[in-house]
Amino acid sequence: MLILVWLISNQVENIIISILIITANYIEYKGKPFSALGFRYEKFTFKNIFILAPLVALGLFIFYVFALVPRITKLTGVPIDLSSLEDLRGNFSACLTILALVWATAGFGEEIIFRGYFMRQFTKFFGASKVSILFNIILLSCFLGFMYGHQGITGQLVAGIVGALLALIFYIRKYDLWFNIAVHGFFNTIAIICIYFGLM
Repeated sequence: MLILVWLISNQVENIIISILIITANYIEYKGKPFSALGFRYEKFTFKNIFILAPLVALGLFIFYVFALVPRITKLTGVPIDLSSLEDLRGNFSACLTILALVWATAGFGEEIIFRGYFMRQFTKFFGASKVSILFNIILLSCFLGFMYGHQGITGQLVAGIVGALLALIFYIRKYDLWFNIAVHGFFNTIAIICIYFGLM
Protein backbone atom coordinates (compact mmCIF):
# COMPACT_ATOMS: atom_id res chain seq x y z
CA MET A 1 0.00 0.00 0.00
CA LEU A 2 2.89 2.38 0.74
CA ILE A 3 4.25 1.83 -2.76
CA LEU A 4 0.82 2.71 -4.19
CA VAL A 5 0.72 5.96 -2.19
CA TRP A 6 4.28 6.78 -3.33
CA LEU A 7 3.34 6.18 -6.98
CA ILE A 8 0.27 8.42 -6.72
CA SER A 9 2.14 11.24 -4.97
CA ASN A 10 4.94 11.15 -7.56
CA GLN A 11 2.57 11.30 -10.53
CA VAL A 12 0.26 14.10 -9.41
CA GLU A 13 2.87 16.62 -10.60
CA ASN A 14 2.04 15.67 -14.22
CA ILE A 15 -1.57 16.73 -13.66
CA ILE A 16 -0.50 20.03 -12.05
CA ILE A 17 1.95 20.79 -14.89
CA SER A 18 -0.74 19.93 -17.47
CA ILE A 19 -3.18 22.37 -15.85
CA LEU A 20 -0.50 25.09 -15.85
CA ILE A 21 0.24 24.41 -19.54
CA ILE A 22 -3.45 24.61 -20.47
CA THR A 23 -3.72 27.89 -18.55
CA ALA A 24 -0.60 29.30 -20.25
CA ASN A 25 -1.95 28.21 -23.63
CA TYR A 26 -5.27 29.89 -22.84
CA ILE A 27 -3.43 33.18 -22.41
CA GLU A 28 -1.07 32.71 -25.38
CA TYR A 29 -3.69 31.48 -27.86
CA LYS A 30 -6.47 33.84 -26.75
CA GLY A 31 -8.94 31.38 -25.33
CA LYS A 32 -8.12 28.38 -27.56
CA PRO A 33 -5.71 26.37 -25.42
CA PHE A 34 -6.83 22.91 -26.48
CA SER A 35 -6.55 23.16 -30.27
CA ALA A 36 -3.05 24.65 -29.83
CA LEU A 37 -2.02 21.46 -27.99
CA GLY A 38 -3.43 19.17 -30.68
CA PHE A 39 -6.93 18.48 -29.32
CA ARG A 40 -9.06 18.59 -32.44
CA TYR A 41 -12.74 17.72 -32.36
CA GLU A 42 -12.74 16.21 -35.86
CA LYS A 43 -9.97 13.76 -34.87
CA PHE A 44 -11.92 12.41 -31.88
CA THR A 45 -13.73 9.59 -33.68
CA PHE A 46 -14.71 6.10 -32.59
CA LYS A 47 -12.47 4.59 -35.26
CA ASN A 48 -9.40 6.62 -34.20
CA ILE A 49 -9.79 6.29 -30.43
CA PHE A 50 -11.31 2.84 -29.94
CA ILE A 51 -10.04 0.85 -32.93
CA LEU A 52 -6.84 2.32 -34.42
CA ALA A 53 -5.28 3.57 -31.17
CA PRO A 54 -5.69 0.24 -29.29
CA LEU A 55 -4.25 -1.63 -32.30
CA VAL A 56 -1.25 0.71 -32.43
CA ALA A 57 -0.85 0.35 -28.64
CA LEU A 58 -0.94 -3.45 -28.93
CA GLY A 59 1.67 -3.38 -31.72
CA LEU A 60 3.85 -1.05 -29.68
CA PHE A 61 3.49 -3.31 -26.62
CA ILE A 62 4.43 -6.43 -28.61
CA PHE A 63 7.52 -4.59 -29.89
CA TYR A 64 8.26 -3.46 -26.31
CA VAL A 65 8.03 -6.96 -24.81
CA PHE A 66 9.60 -9.10 -27.52
CA ALA A 67 12.18 -6.80 -29.11
CA LEU A 68 12.92 -3.63 -27.16
CA VAL A 69 13.17 -4.84 -23.54
CA PRO A 70 15.23 -7.98 -24.31
CA ARG A 71 17.71 -6.03 -26.47
CA ILE A 72 18.13 -3.16 -24.00
CA THR A 73 18.43 -5.64 -21.10
CA LYS A 74 21.16 -7.48 -23.01
CA LEU A 75 22.93 -4.17 -23.70
CA THR A 76 22.87 -2.96 -20.08
CA GLY A 77 23.08 -6.34 -18.36
CA VAL A 78 20.32 -5.45 -15.88
CA PRO A 79 16.55 -5.97 -16.07
CA ILE A 80 13.98 -3.18 -15.72
CA ASP A 81 13.26 -2.51 -12.06
CA LEU A 82 9.49 -2.93 -11.76
CA SER A 83 9.59 -3.40 -7.97
CA SER A 84 7.50 -0.23 -7.51
CA LEU A 85 4.64 -2.06 -9.26
CA GLU A 86 4.92 -5.27 -7.23
CA ASP A 87 1.77 -4.46 -5.21
CA LEU A 88 -0.31 -4.68 -8.39
CA ARG A 89 0.15 -8.42 -8.84
CA GLY A 90 -3.20 -10.04 -8.12
CA ASN A 91 -4.47 -6.88 -6.42
CA PHE A 92 -7.62 -5.86 -8.32
CA SER A 93 -8.42 -2.65 -6.41
CA ALA A 94 -4.80 -1.42 -6.70
CA CYS A 95 -4.89 -2.14 -10.44
CA LEU A 96 -8.08 -0.12 -10.89
CA THR A 97 -6.55 2.78 -8.96
CA ILE A 98 -3.33 2.68 -10.99
CA LEU A 99 -5.27 2.39 -14.27
CA ALA A 100 -7.16 5.59 -13.47
CA LEU A 101 -3.91 7.22 -12.37
CA VAL A 102 -1.90 6.31 -15.47
CA TRP A 103 -4.66 7.45 -17.82
CA ALA A 104 -4.67 10.81 -16.03
CA THR A 105 -0.93 11.26 -15.51
CA ALA A 106 0.73 9.35 -18.34
CA GLY A 107 -2.01 9.22 -20.95
CA PHE A 108 -3.15 12.80 -20.55
CA GLY A 109 -0.36 14.34 -18.46
CA GLU A 110 2.77 13.18 -20.29
CA GLU A 111 1.15 13.61 -23.70
CA ILE A 112 0.02 17.17 -22.94
CA ILE A 113 3.43 18.06 -21.51
CA PHE A 114 5.81 16.33 -23.93
CA ARG A 115 3.90 16.09 -27.19
CA GLY A 116 1.18 18.73 -26.99
CA TYR A 117 3.26 21.47 -25.41
CA PHE A 118 7.03 20.95 -25.64
CA MET A 119 7.03 19.29 -29.06
CA ARG A 120 4.70 21.95 -30.50
CA GLN A 121 6.67 24.80 -28.86
CA PHE A 122 9.92 23.38 -30.20
CA THR A 123 8.61 23.37 -33.78
CA LYS A 124 7.18 26.85 -33.24
CA PHE A 125 10.65 28.24 -32.45
CA PHE A 126 12.92 25.95 -34.52
CA GLY A 127 10.68 25.06 -37.44
CA ALA A 128 9.26 21.76 -38.65
CA SER A 129 12.12 20.56 -40.85
CA LYS A 130 13.02 16.88 -40.60
CA VAL A 131 16.29 17.73 -38.82
CA SER A 132 14.42 19.91 -36.31
CA ILE A 133 11.80 17.20 -35.70
CA LEU A 134 14.49 14.55 -35.24
CA PHE A 135 16.41 16.70 -32.75
CA ASN A 136 13.12 17.53 -31.01
CA ILE A 137 12.21 13.84 -30.62
CA ILE A 138 15.68 12.86 -29.37
CA LEU A 139 15.92 15.72 -26.88
CA LEU A 140 12.47 15.23 -25.36
CA SER A 141 12.86 11.44 -25.28
CA CYS A 142 16.12 11.75 -23.34
CA PHE A 143 14.38 13.99 -20.82
CA LEU A 144 11.43 11.57 -20.57
CA GLY A 145 13.80 8.63 -20.06
CA PHE A 146 15.54 10.57 -17.27
CA MET A 147 12.17 10.77 -15.43
CA TYR A 148 12.05 6.97 -15.18
CA GLY A 149 15.12 6.68 -12.94
CA HIS A 150 13.16 4.50 -10.49
CA GLN A 151 13.20 1.73 -13.16
CA GLY A 152 16.98 1.69 -13.46
CA ILE A 153 19.09 2.35 -16.56
CA THR A 154 17.22 -0.25 -18.63
CA GLY A 155 13.87 1.27 -17.73
CA GLN A 156 15.16 4.74 -18.58
CA LEU A 157 16.42 3.68 -22.01
CA VAL A 158 13.22 1.77 -22.77
CA ALA A 159 11.01 4.68 -21.62
CA GLY A 160 13.05 7.06 -23.77
CA ILE A 161 12.68 4.87 -26.86
CA VAL A 162 8.94 4.36 -26.30
CA GLY A 163 8.66 8.13 -25.81
CA ALA A 164 10.47 8.65 -29.13
CA LEU A 165 8.05 6.29 -30.87
CA LEU A 166 5.07 8.13 -29.36
CA ALA A 167 6.57 11.42 -30.54
CA LEU A 168 6.99 9.93 -34.03
CA ILE A 169 3.33 8.85 -33.99
CA PHE A 170 2.36 12.39 -32.96
CA TYR A 171 4.33 13.81 -35.88
CA ILE A 172 3.02 11.28 -38.43
CA ARG A 173 -0.56 11.85 -37.27
CA LYS A 174 -0.08 15.62 -37.82
CA TYR A 175 -0.11 16.51 -34.11
CA ASP A 176 -3.27 14.60 -33.19
CA LEU A 177 -3.05 14.63 -29.39
CA TRP A 178 -6.27 12.63 -28.86
CA PHE A 179 -4.73 9.71 -30.75
CA ASN A 180 -1.49 9.86 -28.77
CA ILE A 181 -3.33 9.97 -25.45
CA ALA A 182 -5.34 6.91 -26.46
CA VAL A 183 -2.27 4.97 -27.65
CA HIS A 184 -0.34 5.83 -24.47
CA GLY A 185 -3.31 4.99 -22.25
CA PHE A 186 -4.02 1.65 -23.92
CA PHE A 187 -0.31 0.75 -23.92
CA ASN A 188 -0.17 1.32 -20.15
CA THR A 189 -3.46 -0.53 -19.66
CA ILE A 190 -2.07 -3.62 -21.41
CA ALA A 191 1.11 -3.41 -19.29
CA ILE A 192 -0.84 -3.12 -16.02
CA ILE A 193 -3.08 -6.07 -16.93
CA CYS A 194 0.05 -8.14 -17.66
CA ILE A 195 1.58 -7.12 -14.31
CA TYR A 196 -1.69 -7.99 -12.51
CA PHE A 197 -1.61 -11.51 -13.97
CA GLY A 198 2.13 -11.90 -13.30
CA LEU A 199 3.10 -11.92 -16.98
CA MET A 200 5.71 -9.17 -16.56
